[in-house]
Amino acid sequence: MSTPQGSPQYLAVAPVFVQHNRRAVALIQVICLALLVFCLIERQVRRALGGEQTMAGLYPDNRRVRPTGRMVLYHLGELTLRIGHATDPPTVQITRGVQLHLLDLLDVDIRRTRWPHT
Repeated sequence: MSTPQGSPQYLAVAPVFVQHNRRAVALIQVICLALLVFCLIERQVRRALGGEQTMAGLYPDNRRVRPTGRMVLYHLGELTLRIGHATDPPTVQITRGVQLHLLDLLDVDIRRTRWPHT
């Protein structure tokens, strides 16, 4: 990808965000934190799978592959939250079995609410 002047533009960041060293450092910290979370999710899924470290359902043809952070977040990104009401708690809509399997591997209980009812 190149600009109309012909100079390459690989990592384009709006100049307003990196005018000061503090902002550049903050941007790098946010990127590093995102990568850390990404890697921790991948590591947790692979550790929960045990010795084989492969699972089916990540690709449409159901072949067994090692899960990557990108695949895990792709499938979990399709989850939807149905907003609840005063008498009806919010629920997570799981549309595919691989989503439930990934949530189990990550030890996430979607039935448990974050705040206890008072």
